[in-house]
Amino acid sequence: MQTRTLILAGALLLAVLGLGCGQSEQKKVRIGILVGDLTAPHEEEALLTGLREQGLVEGRNLIIERRYANGRLDMVPGFARELAGLKLDAVVSTCTPTTLIAQKTFGSTPDSTPIVMAAVADPVGQKIIASLARPGANVTGLASQAAEIMPKMLNLFAAVLPAKATVAVLIDASSNVHPHMWQTLEQLATPLNIRLLQVQAGRKPGHASLSEAFDAAVRQQADGIFVLPDEPFFFARRAEIVELAAKHRLPAFYGIREFVDLGGLMSYGESMRAAYRGVGSYIGKLAAGIKPYEIPVAQPTVFELVINLRTAEALGITVPHDVLLSANSVIE
Repeated sequence: MQTRTLILAGALLLAVLGLGCGQSEQKKVRIGILVGDLTAPHEEEALLTGLREQGLVEGRNLIIERRYANGRLDMVPGFARELAGLKLDAVVSTCTPTTLIAQKTFGSTPDSTPIVMAAVADPVGQKIIASLARPGANVTGLASQAAEIMPKMLNLFAAVLPAKATVAVLIDASSNVHPHMWQTLEQLATPLNIRLLQVQAGRKPGHASLSEAFDAAVRQQADGIFVLPDEPFFFARRAEIVELAAKHRLPAFYGIREFVDLGGLMSYGESMRAAYRGVGSYIGKLAAGIKPYEIPVAQPTVFELVINLRTAEALGITVPHDVLLSANSVIE
């Protein structure tokens, strides 16, 4: 009996020790979030949801190092260096500027810290990745398709504007991708009987302010303003842009619904909630040991048209019935 008791006690002790070893060996995933501009709370909520769907829960098996520059893009390189010193499993970059800074800081070889893009326009053209199917090094994630949907965006805007309208196109003076988008729009203007003019704004010394850009549009008798998407500067200043459009009574078209939620007239583009949620699957794959260059970069497949009828009424605009019927969301 004494021998049997000793055996049972020894077995119990081994089981407890084994459980303890298993728990201590469970690896926690450590990621960083690098944000240059003011973001929307629902974006991080969507990211956390996507991570939970992969079984990654902050405080349990996930550690998140957040670095939010809140509009001070000059702070991002320092934040990137801080994250580089933490030996993270991956870093989430939220736009073109943060992705480029992360790539410069962490390196761009297959062995460098993986970088997961949340929404970056034309990453191949910007030479961030080699191709969508085979990114090539340490960057993967989600690419925007803003340039490809420009025809649809301008057609929708033209439907609510007067014939032979003049449209001011708001361009970020520092953007790598807006010049290409402008060229795409130029090719579309003549068939739609629209005259385009360019107004620029930027955050750097010497750049025009947003207010000055809107003043320039008004001086040139613009009938509406088309805000080019995929630049964090405009997203961070979305409330100011919507207010300026209302002040000057300019119908405005945007690439994401967050502007329309604040009072903008119309938007057509990808869902930022879906993009950030989708980042979670990339982190899950990396945590499982898949290399970033083995994970193709995805593009959005679903786009949403959002119309603010309150704003349309305030501007005296009648939105065509067929456009209303095609809307995914109507704010009344």
